[in-house]
Amino acid sequence: MDAQLRELIPFLRDRNHQVRQIALENLLPQTIAGAPHRDIFFSGLQGGGLQKPKESDIIRDLKVLCRDQLSVAHDAFRALVNLSDSPLLIAPLSEASFLSFIVSYIINPHSILADLAAMLLSNLTASSPACSVLLTLKVTIIPDIRLANSLYTTESRCGSCPAPVPYPTAESREVMALPLLIDAFVQGASVYETEDLSKRTRKAELNFLASVFANMTVSPTGRNYFLSPQPMEVLKSGSTLEYPLAKIVPFTEHKDSIRRGGVASAIKNCAFHAAGHKAILSPESVAVAVPPSKITGPGVDALPYILLPLAGPEEYDLDDQEKLLEALQFLPSTKKRESDSTIRLTHIEILLLLCHTRWGRDYLRQHGVYEIVRMTHENETVDKISEHIERLVQLLQGDEPKITNADEEFDELDEIPETQMGFNKVKAIKADDEDDEDMVIEEI
Repeated sequence: MDAQLRELIPFLRDRNHQVRQIALENLLPQTIAGAPHRDIFFSGLQGGGLQKPKESDIIRDLKVLCRDQLSVAHDAFRALVNLSDSPLLIAPLSEASFLSFIVSYIINPHSILADLAAMLLSNLTASSPACSVLLTLKVTIIPDIRLANSLYTTESRCGSCPAPVPYPTAESREVMALPLLIDAFVQGASVYETEDLSKRTRKAELNFLASVFANMTVSPTGRNYFLSPQPMEVLKSGSTLEYPLAKIVPFTEHKDSIRRGGVASAIKNCAFHAAGHKAILSPESVAVAVPPSKITGPGVDALPYILLPLAGPEEYDLDDQEKLLEALQFLPSTKKRESDSTIRLTHIEILLLLCHTRWGRDYLRQHGVYEIVRMTHENETVDKISEHIERLVQLLQGDEPKITNADEEFDELDEIPETQMGFNKVKAIKADDEDDEDMVIEEI
C-alpha cells in the first residue's frame, strides 16, 4: 500500500486538474495523525542542527495546490492543516513567500477557503518562526472600493479566489499584514448574521485567527504589538491610533468557542506585561501609554469583556448593583456564564494577573469585580476554578499598605514571572481535520 500511495505523488503535478484531484483525494486520509502511511509526507525532509531545512517534493506540491481550483485547493489546505502538527514542516510552511500567500488569501473577503487557511496559520504560529515572520510581514495591496475591506491583496489571486474584474487600476503598495488580519477577524464575526448569501461581505468567519493572536502574544514582541497604539486605518495617513488588543476583546462572548477561547488567551498573555495593565483596564475616554513608550491611545476598556463571561442571571441588591460596570448591570434572566471551564479559568487568571499592581487591584475593587466573582464562586463546580477565585478574593479583600501614588509603580514594571503566578502563558490548541466538519464549500 505504501508503494502504491507513493506512485500517486507525481500525479499531483499532472496538467489535468481532475487527475490532481483524484490523486490528492487518495492521499488525504494519510495526512491525519496516526494514519498508517503518514510517513510518506515526511520522507526527504531534513531539519535540526546546522543543516538548513529541506523541503520535500510532496510538501512543495501541496503548497502549490493550495492555489489550485476550488476542490483541489480545499483538500490541499486540509492536508497541510493535518500535517502542520509536525516540527519537520514548520520551516517549509513558515517560508515568507508561502505565508504571504496564506495571509493575503485570508485578508481577501472573496476567499472561499479562508477558514481553512486560518486554521493552517493557527497551527504554524504555534512555533516562533512563523510568529516572527508574521509580525514583520508586508503584503502588496491595491485600493479597491468595490471590495468589503476596500483593498485587494494581489498575492491572494488563485483558482479559488480570482482577481476582481475589471482589475483595480490604482497604484499598488506594501502595507503591514497584521492590522489587515485583525480587521478581517473583526469583519468575520458577523458573516453568518446575514442570511442572504449575496449580501455577505465575507466568505469566511475566520474564528481561528483568534488562535493566531493567542499564539503571537506568547512572545514579548507579540505582546508589545498588541499593546502599542497603531493606526486604526492602514490606508489613511494620519489615522487615529488605537491599541490592537481593543479590536479583539469584544469577542469574549461570541457564539464560537474557538474565537472566545483564543481572544481570552490573547488577553491573558498580554496581561503578563504588567506595564500594560493600565492601558488594558482604562476606558476608551482615557488616553494612556504603556511605559516606557510615551505614545498614547484610548484605553482598551477590557474589564467588561473579561467579567461578562463570568456573570450569570443573578440579581444583585442596589448597593452592589451600583458598584458594577454599566455593561454588568441588570443582566437579563437569560444570561448564561461561559460553558467552557477552560475559558472560565482563563478569565479568572486574567483577573489574577491584573492584581499584580496596586493600581490594578484598586481599579478592580472600584468596579465591582469582587461582587461578580463572589457570585461566580457560588455557582462554580470545578475545584481548580474555585481555588483560583478564592485566591483572587484574598487579593481584592486583603489589607493594603499605604502608598503615595499607585501610578508611579508602572515606570518600574516589566513582565510578570510565570513561576510567581503559578500558571503559564497559553498557546492555542492545534487544529486538525476534525475541526473541518463545518467547512462546507459554497457553490460559485
